[in-house]
Amino acid sequence: MSRVAGMAPTIGRTDGGRLGFLALGLGYLLLIAVCLWSFAASGDLGGGRNPLANLQKTFAEFASPSFLDLWFGNPRLEYRSDDGSLLRVEDRRSVEAAFLGELAQASWTTFRIATLGSLLGALLGLPLALLTARNLGAPRAAAWLAKATLDCMRSIHTLVFGLVLVGIVGLGPTAGILAIALHSSGTYGKLFAESIESLDMAAIDAVRGVGAGPLQVFFNAVWPPVLPQFVSSHLYVWEFNIRDSTILGIVGAGGLGLLISEASALFQWGRLSTILLVVVLLVASFDALSRRIRQALQ
Repeated sequence: MSRVAGMAPTIGRTDGGRLGFLALGLGYLLLIAVCLWSFAASGDLGGGRNPLANLQKTFAEFASPSFLDLWFGNPRLEYRSDDGSLLRVEDRRSVEAAFLGELAQASWTTFRIATLGSLLGALLGLPLALLTARNLGAPRAAAWLAKATLDCMRSIHTLVFGLVLVGIVGLGPTAGILAIALHSSGTYGKLFAESIESLDMAAIDAVRGVGAGPLQVFFNAVWPPVLPQFVSSHLYVWEFNIRDSTILGIVGAGGLGLLISEASALFQWGRLSTILLVVVLLVASFDALSRRIRQALQ
């Protein structure tokens, strides 16, 4: 009888959790319905003119990436005016070879921007993470200020930072590096703080008990156990920043974004297809490398 009585609160909590989850699910569905209805009511969900024909045309051009011209391009492509007079003759193979050289240089620039921006973001986020981690007992005012800073950095998109920084430091990769660093510092700080909060406080209290200072506590009780998690978080954000930095060239911060902007503006879907294939290859290669590193740390 006592076992049945003891199970009653557990069953009640389970039912309450299910009802709460159901209420959240219904609320989410209601939000989706409101979003769809508001867009439909304002007429903003239109598909444009001839969406299927445009889709077929775009897909056909994407299916023929421009790098194929390196082997199959017309060596004497003629451009003529409406009256048939010859304007110029172009060797598509040499033109594509020059473009692929630009693409390789832009890819290297994008990778460097993501790499340096990620490192700077991690260095900026680490001290803020130490202040926001609740189990380290930082002063409340400093912890609140650090958390507010991380929230702000994480809320502002990299592209917005890039727009502002281009106006401050000028065009070029410096603006891209700083934009990546400022935005990702918020993500680094949050991930680092969560790793620190998952630590066993007994080891930290033991080091504190022998009279160790804050730096000694950090390097002896905090840093060794969280280092693998820090490295894993750094690799994850670094990979994300490689993707993110590909669009920074749109605002003048260098890298693949400039080529993407040019190809899109000129409706050169074959070239855009080549650029996107390079982006996918770059991210996939880094993902495979980072996965091996994370497995080695386990």
